[in-house]
Amino acid sequence: MTDAVDALADREGWRAEGFAARVHYRGEGDRYSVEYYAPSDCVLYWKVRGDGETAVPVGRGTVPDPLRERVRIDLDAAGIDAAVEGRSL
Repeated sequence: MTDAVDALADREGWRAEGFAARVHYRGEGDRYSVEYYAPSDCVLYWKVRGDGETAVPVGRGTVPDPLRERVRIDLDAAGIDAAVEGRSL
């Protein structure tokens, strides 16, 4: 684990998994998994299907703004540059 991943894991809902941190959100009928990867300093969004077992990567433009803002707040609180949330891969 890295310091950044540990710091995110201290935020509500986040958990550390090696060099990554993950959190799950539900809102407006949709479910998302959000992952921060320390080695590449990037954020990925996944939309979770109804079965809870299948997730597909989605572009940031399809993710609700309140969720993206929450992720940026959590990144900033963990000492990570919140601008990485909008970085293209």
